[in-house]
Amino acid sequence: MGAYASYNRSKTVMSRRAMGFMATAAFHILLVYGLITGLARSVVEVIKGPIETKIIEEIQDEKDEPPPPPPKFDKPPPPFVPLPDIAITTEAPAATAITQATSVRPPAPVVAAPTPPRPIRNRNYQPEYPPSSKRAGEEGSVILQVYVGLDGKVTDAKVAQSSGFDKLDEAALKEALRSWKYTPATQGGKPVAVWHTVKVTFKIENER
Repeated sequence: MGAYASYNRSKTVMSRRAMGFMATAAFHILLVYGLITGLARSVVEVIKGPIETKIIEEIQDEKDEPPPPPPKFDKPPPPFVPLPDIAITTEAPAATAITQATSVRPPAPVVAAPTPPRPIRNRNYQPEYPPSSKRAGEEGSVILQVYVGLDGKVTDAKVAQSSGFDKLDEAALKEALRSWKYTPATQGGKPVAVWHTVKVTFKIENER
């Protein structure tokens, strides 16, 4: 009996000690949890404070900035308004007798074209056929412009259209300047100097 009672007392003491130890451990756990929770909140508040302040400051800075200027648009051209057609009719002043008399111009005198120069009878106007051209069988017609003076002599000449052969053209020019003479052209009954067109034909059969 004494041993059983001693055993029960020992068991009771150990149970109380275990409960005290558990209570102490639970207290420390709650204390640590509270410390951790409070510290975490403090850290969150410490971190959160500057962030919120920065956001508020950025919002304030954005509010303080002036609004952007409105976009510029090109001014449209003024509308086209057609001018009204205004017809002003006024009666012309009556022409006086003096005005009518001075406004009438005498007709310009009609100047008759000069009569062309005329070949003189029994005069040869055919140039001599170049022998080398005849041997080569060169044939053709050359048109000359000759300047006939007041006395009927040819003082100048030029080729208006070539025969196709230089020797034939040169023979015609030389003959015209050397010996050609005409009855001079006249205008109003008086001799005048004019340019005259002459056609010279070189053909071998005519020389036979």
